[in-house]
Amino acid sequence: MEEKEHDRPPRAPPPPRSSFNYPLSTKRSSEANMALGVTALPFTFVAHLLGFVAIVLVLVWNLHFRGGLAWDSSNKSIIFNLHPVLILIGLIVIGGEAIISYKSLPLKKEVKKLIHLVLHAIALILGIIGICAAFKFHNESGIANLYSLHSWLGIGVIVLYGIQWIFGFVIFFYPGGTSAIRRESLPWHVLFGLFVYVLAIGTASLGFLEKLTFLENSGLAKYGSEALLVNFTAVITILFGAFVVFSAISDAPAAAEDYYTAI
Repeated sequence: MEEKEHDRPPRAPPPPRSSFNYPLSTKRSSEANMALGVTALPFTFVAHLLGFVAIVLVLVWNLHFRGGLAWDSSNKSIIFNLHPVLILIGLIVIGGEAIISYKSLPLKKEVKKLIHLVLHAIALILGIIGICAAFKFHNESGIANLYSLHSWLGIGVIVLYGIQWIFGFVIFFYPGGTSAIRRESLPWHVLFGLFVYVLAIGTASLGFLEKLTFLENSGLAKYGSEALLVNFTAVITILFGAFVVFSAISDAPAAAEDYYTAI
């Protein structure tokens, strides 16, 4: 018997396509759109501005209020001052600029990839020196190491950051993985990188809180100019991190559409 058309069950709609299952040959993949569906440029402009402000604030704090910077000094406190300055400039600001370089620079893919790699290397080196400065201060001042949550998370961040950089270098730069390995690795590389960066922002915020608490317990005025400066620096740092993440999950500019093509 011939089946009437209106008696046939309706066809189920096709399942939604995962953003991870994208062809690398397309110029505008679903991975490039990520989640927001808006252009990244406004977010990157705000991030650049906030990063500059954060650097100025942390330098004013440590040069004007804390007495300066030094690797060797009889005043052990200025050895420690290298820690927040290098961590913020390195891991936070330069690391954030490395993340958004794909979305803020209208350059060829290979050039952006090299900039991304070099900026992350600089951030990692400065972060390692900054952590060494904290250990040096503790050791020369007779203070125990690795007793706080901030220090535990800090070691975790620098280790994960190093692993992420080595993985990216080997898979995407030299010697480079196969097309299949790069295709499957890319979304996880992006996701893990953002996780490590958000963890770094949280750890830096804990560091500001810990240092300010020590200073206030030593007599620093809770509503004085230095205390307010430290809190504002922490807020600007968090906002900078937020706009880095917003930039990373937004659309690249038209001149940079080759970001998620074959690497």
